[in-house]
Amino acid sequence: MTDRYQGALSKMAATAAADGQVAYRLSLGRDQIDMNALIGQRVALSWQGAIHCCACGRSTRKSFSQGYCYPCFSKLAQCDRCMMSPETCHFHLGTCREPDWAEQVCFQPHYVYLANSSGIKVGITRAGQLPTRWLDQGAVQGMAIARVASRRVSGMLEDLLRQRVADKTNWRTMLKGQNPLLDLGAARDDLLAELDDPIRVLTDQLGDDSIEWLPASRTVSHSFHYPVLEYPTKVTSHNLDKTPELQGRLLGIKGQYLMLDSGVINLRKYTSYQVTLTHIDAI
Repeated sequence: MTDRYQGALSKMAATAAADGQVAYRLSLGRDQIDMNALIGQRVALSWQGAIHCCACGRSTRKSFSQGYCYPCFSKLAQCDRCMMSPETCHFHLGTCREPDWAEQVCFQPHYVYLANSSGIKVGITRAGQLPTRWLDQGAVQGMAIARVASRRVSGMLEDLLRQRVADKTNWRTMLKGQNPLLDLGAARDDLLAELDDPIRVLTDQLGDDSIEWLPASRTVSHSFHYPVLEYPTKVTSHNLDKTPELQGRLLGIKGQYLMLDSGVINLRKYTSYQVTLTHIDAI
């Protein structure tokens, strides 16, 4: 028996149970696919050669900024470079592409956090996006350390903290599953002690109430367990643009990566690609 699902790729929805077990669901067309149920099964993912912009729906030969056509990439605020580097926010200069959108998205509380994905890293996210942000990165641990009022302020603080810790995940290391659990609380304390002077300068610049450092009682470290039968010893990434079909036994899921015995693939990279997912019974 074979099951087939068709539709536009988007990132998988990930949730964590109280015990830290992570569950994944993929939406394709009208179907909601329980991806955890496919672990250990043979699957095939085939790109049909079409890409439709996730914003306007038009056909595009190339995907920009994970799922947009070029016109949308050029005009939408969510595709501006300040979304990747929020410390470069230019709203206050009056040059924001979509001020109304920015008011709703960028001017709401954000968290600055530490996570353990391929080692310790610093990152930011909107309030309400935790632990989703950590799960999307394949982090085994996460801890929010500060709350701020806007995306720009979170970016300025992150820019300061990344003088001492990484701000990106080494995806190859993350997929090997070898990173041990860390004492994020101790790492937080060490980091703030090392950067005490520049943090004071930033606070003076932004105002005393610009950064709310979360007290120990609210600085909880979360741990996560991903559905993985076997981690790859050698990470080989599959490129749908070059080879439009990937087939193999699904060994696990971590972050937004499917790990097959024939290679790994980052589904989020191919947002808006029209694909077919075929589930072949276990053999």
